[in-house]
Amino acid sequence: MNDWIPGTPPTLLGFLSPAPLLFPLLPVIAAVLAAAYLAGAIRLWTGRRRWPVWRTISFLLGCLTLAAVTGLGVEAYGYALFSVFMFQQLTLMMAIPPLLVLGSPGTLLLRATPHHGLGRFVLRAAHAGLRSRVARWALSPWVALPLYLFAFYGLYLADAADRILQAPGGHVGLEVGFLVAGILFTIPVLSADPLPVRLSHGGRALDVFAEAALHAFFGVFLMMATTLLVDTFAAPTLALGIDPIEDQRLAGGLAWSYGEAPTLLMLLFVMHRWFRNDTARDAAATRYADAHGDPELDAYNAYLDTLRQKDTR
Repeated sequence: MNDWIPGTPPTLLGFLSPAPLLFPLLPVIAAVLAAAYLAGAIRLWTGRRRWPVWRTISFLLGCLTLAAVTGLGVEAYGYALFSVFMFQQLTLMMAIPPLLVLGSPGTLLLRATPHHGLGRFVLRAAHAGLRSRVARWALSPWVALPLYLFAFYGLYLADAADRILQAPGGHVGLEVGFLVAGILFTIPVLSADPLPVRLSHGGRALDVFAEAALHAFFGVFLMMATTLLVDTFAAPTLALGIDPIEDQRLAGGLAWSYGEAPTLLMLLFVMHRWFRNDTARDAAATRYADAHGDPELDAYNAYLDTLRQKDTR
């Protein structure tokens, strides 16, 4: 058994303890993102420019969760147990992306980057990215939902997981893919940053419902399966004294139940923003009508006046 794979059954302390890792890529990325975001927020605050504290907390919490789920003992057990690997996948796809996206890192980048020196080239690259066809394509529902389908059904039902996990760096590569898929799905639904394409509020709610159905049905399928879908975890799971089939059923239970809370929170946020935008639009229309009149109402009143004049003749 490899040195970084635990040889004892999992415990809460074991999950949360530091562990030697083969490729600590994502914890390093989390640290870099947190440092860059915090530097941008401090730049605005010291320049007496407003930046929401709650967005900063959300983004930093997302970075902290990313570092914890891929940098502590839970990462080591993710090499041995399918259930832990599924927990990592669900966290990377459904819990971390909303925290990062609600931090509005794109808006912070545009506001905090200086307009001279190296910052000018960073801003040019950011604006070019926003206008690119690649960004428009990557953020479309025609990409996000198929990625979700592949991350669950294609990966495990087509035997792709075994081939990738057995390759050097395959475990970390899948984690990166899960995180990217989750971010691409979450940005059009929750982001307040400038985007090359925007979904309607109804489209956002529909995407959230579709995502919830996808992972819930997959969880039920895992719980009912009587054969192993990923053979890579069989030997290390047995070495820990755990039945691989029972561990797979636990993974299915996580896939079925884990995403309910994030999905509900995302849906509530989308509905709140929908209601708030409709209320603001109606209030603006009322103010405009008070100041300039309502053409439809004026036309209707003129029609009533015409009928009244005909009746008096």
